[in-house]
Amino acid sequence: MALSAKDLRGKLVGVCVSGGLDSKTVSKRLVEEGVQVLAFSADLGQPDEDDIQNVSKRMATCGVETVIVDLKAEMAEGCFDVVRCQARYDGGYWNTTGIGRIVTCHGLVTAMQKRGVQVLSHGATGRGNDQMRFERYTNVLAPSMLVYAPWRDPALLKEFPGRSEMVTYLSKFGIEAFVGPKKKYSTDANLAGLSHEAEDLESVQTPMTIVDPEMGVWPKDAPDAEELVELTFDGARCVAVNGKRLSPLEVISLANTIGGRNGLGISHALENRIIGTKSRGVYEAPGMELLGRALEYLYQAVLDRRAAALFAHLSSLVSNQIYDGRWFDPATVAARKAIHELTKTASGVVKVGCYKGNIHFHSLSDVAASLYNEADSSMEASDGLNPVSSQGYAEIQAVEARSLALAGQIAK
Repeated sequence: MALSAKDLRGKLVGVCVSGGLDSKTVSKRLVEEGVQVLAFSADLGQPDEDDIQNVSKRMATCGVETVIVDLKAEMAEGCFDVVRCQARYDGGYWNTTGIGRIVTCHGLVTAMQKRGVQVLSHGATGRGNDQMRFERYTNVLAPSMLVYAPWRDPALLKEFPGRSEMVTYLSKFGIEAFVGPKKKYSTDANLAGLSHEAEDLESVQTPMTIVDPEMGVWPKDAPDAEELVELTFDGARCVAVNGKRLSPLEVISLANTIGGRNGLGISHALENRIIGTKSRGVYEAPGMELLGRALEYLYQAVLDRRAAALFAHLSSLVSNQIYDGRWFDPATVAARKAIHELTKTASGVVKVGCYKGNIHFHSLSDVAASLYNEADSSMEASDGLNPVSSQGYAEIQAVEARSLALAGQIAK
């Protein structure tokens, strides 16, 4: 049963906030309803937020205390998980928002439980994916915690049909708020990348190039010279960049900088939403693209054909589970464990070149588990595979081929 604002009286409500107009409006409206409100915001290393502490200052004008939860290290680990699983969604874009919701929900729900919060309130709309993600993760992580979705509350939707009504409401209390100029699109950000959607991007007649990249540049504006990057992996985790050992957070941050300035990781998709509709988005994930493509080259060296096929299946499953808000489901956990088993030998140094949105392979070195043998693969005389030995294998193959043909099972 859906909760309304009136149902929240007498309960401690944890409101997930960004400090924007929606957050202020919902929080103030609940306070005026007599609800005890505590705001929570996640620091995910989002590149569009200069000072996360400003969220507390903005929310204080509504008479609400805000708890800032530092989740940058957890977000970096989430990035590493996505890269290891090669978790891309529709159109091949990196699952940045999906992993961000996992980290946010786990971090904020945990913080809310410590404060005795009984109801989690999220600001997701009733038309998108995030409402499902926030609610499923709350149900999984804290089954006794209730969920309030203000933008599915008929009373609030009637009272605040648009942003101008929110501004008028807040101005009655002297709370600064502006509608601002109409945006070309909206942006959701975290350490892994940016998702741009809505407004002008809702029309498929609008080119993706209306987006002004925030984590880098369009490929055409990238330098004219190729930038070489050396990435060291240990068990499918990048532990060093250009020979310097770094923490996961430092790796992702540096990869974002390098990838961004070279125009990497900008993509477009008409994706399939959880609720069955399609959504259009333009995505930035420069660091994920750099690390992910480099690791892919390493996987090609250490995974045999059947292992690679199994990995591809598991990767697709994990990507869909991330998107659908099912990170903690048994199927996801099992798939991730299998991926860890398949990729535990993916260690070595990968050198790539970044050039105007492209990543060029340069070299692999120190890959102890590599299955590639130059002598076996050579077309020239070598000490590798004896070509005469293939005669027997060809004859065995011929038995089945002739049987199929003589039985009339081959379409000609």
